[in-house]
Amino acid sequence: MKQVVFLSPAHPLRGGIASSTERLAQELQQHGYGVRILSFSLQYPGFLFPGKTQYTDDPPPARLQIEPVINSINPLNWIKVGRKLKALAPDLIIVRYWLPFMGPALGTILRIGGGAARTKVVAITDNVVPHEHRPGDKAFTRYFLNAVDACVVMSRAVKADIRAFSKEMPVAYIPHPIYDNYGPMVERDAALEQLGLPKDQHYLLFFGFIRGYKGLDLLLQAMALPEVSTLGVKLIVAGEFYDDPEPYQQLIAGQGLEEQIVLRNAYIPNSEVGAYFGAADLVVQPYKTATQSGISQLAFHFGKPMVVTRVGGLPEIVQHGKEGYVVDVSPEAIATAIADFYHNQQQESMETAVKAGRSRFSWENMVRGIEALIRQ
Repeated sequence: MKQVVFLSPAHPLRGGIASSTERLAQELQQHGYGVRILSFSLQYPGFLFPGKTQYTDDPPPARLQIEPVINSINPLNWIKVGRKLKALAPDLIIVRYWLPFMGPALGTILRIGGGAARTKVVAITDNVVPHEHRPGDKAFTRYFLNAVDACVVMSRAVKADIRAFSKEMPVAYIPHPIYDNYGPMVERDAALEQLGLPKDQHYLLFFGFIRGYKGLDLLLQAMALPEVSTLGVKLIVAGEFYDDPEPYQQLIAGQGLEEQIVLRNAYIPNSEVGAYFGAADLVVQPYKTATQSGISQLAFHFGKPMVVTRVGGLPEIVQHGKEGYVVDVSPEAIATAIADFYHNQQQESMETAVKAGRSRFSWENMVRGIEALIRQ
């Protein structure tokens, strides 16, 4: 049995990277691999983490060995974990890379632990150029990339970013698989009852943590435009603010949107995700910049059409006019798509197309893609 070690956030750490790592680990187990996850004992210092907590109260994933051993800011720990990894001598190391801040820790661990002749190191690079730039980003990313053998990217935009660092690095583009580990969707009436919302309304959904690059301000401006405000539709904003909420609240008040917005400023536990998607007709991702988005893959899992902006890898995922809309980064373009969805009664046909499109994004495709990359 071939052995795989992940270097990645995992339970009890929360978020999409932890969740997708756990799901990929389970898929590898189903394909006959032995799997162990080396997660973080300290992922971010408190002053660098904008949310309320880095941890989830959700139960741990079944049948996974998760060891919280990596301290992102302690070089002595990096040496210790590197030696542990070297002693394990796995056939494959899969390392998640999403933020240059992690480059020194992960790059050092890999230099110590990935040196066995049989061990291959594959990085799943969620981002190599961050949405919010900081000093040292390029140096940290270059240090990390020089310690890996190959990269998996989930959008072509990230592949282009890697090519700015290395022309020779083997890179495989494998679209982000569907988040099918969040349980079934809750039917609309039951979802609205669970969320305490009226059933005689139609709802849009903005889901996930809130930062400037995700463009919630654009969506709020779109909600105030006549094309949308006359529809009688409400917007559910479900996610924790990682930015100052005051500008958004001022925008809601200034545009007179208090009755149109359902604001749930909190981290949404796994047990409630299906209800939020079940309540919505349409998922809106008005991002100003992006690589790929796990929210799109949640929408595919729950069979919901999407409005996405024409940035990063988002247009690669959603088939415009079939599974949703790909629009320019502007309130007017977002509003036009929402209005078309309701005026032309697109919900049924688009939901059918989304459900048919799920097969493009399987976890088996991810496993087979990684195996092909290793052979290459």
